[in-house]
Amino acid sequence: MGTVVDDAASVEFHAFFERHYAELSRLAYLLTGESDTADDLAADALLALWHRWDRVRAADHPAAYARGVVANLARSRIRSAVRERRRIALFWSQREENTENPDVAGVVDVQGALRRLPFRKRACVVLRHAFDLSEKDTALALGVSVGTVKSQTSKGMAELQRLLGTQGVPQRMHAAVGAPRCSPVVESLRARTGEGGGRDR
Repeated sequence: MGTVVDDAASVEFHAFFERHYAELSRLAYLLTGESDTADDLAADALLALWHRWDRVRAADHPAAYARGVVANLARSRIRSAVRERRRIALFWSQREENTENPDVAGVVDVQGALRRLPFRKRACVVLRHAFDLSEKDTALALGVSVGTVKSQTSKGMAELQRLLGTQGVPQRMHAAVGAPRCSPVVESLRARTGEGGGRDR
């Protein structure tokens, strides 16, 4: 009896995996700007979901739960990267660094502009305008209020328009932000959660 239940849970999880991996990887990519990191974060998130699958499958919105896990992992990754950059900068503080031409602001692309937003604004803008989620679903994924989503999205879009120009920022986001390439991490995750392989997307 237990085996049948376990098998059913495994089948259900792998259906969820196939349906949402690409989306979660793309979300991680938009939040971190790193394709390899995005693959890893999506895989880590899905592995964490597998370990608590009974809780996830019982949730009202499993996909929103998964997006929240990815957002939390991305936030931790960014904080870790910032600390590492500060350590490196401190180590090389006596060495003169090349500075970027201040005129490059006029040609900042969408992904570069997104990386300049604070994390919460970036997450709200990405979920609302790249993933077309409602304010309610965005709030659910990030664990914040709808009011916070509204204000952070509005401020984030205003900053993007300042960086990119006023014309069609949401459309430019859709056009400029593709899904990151898939990595062997996916097959490793499938193996760890009991699936024998197959195509990743």
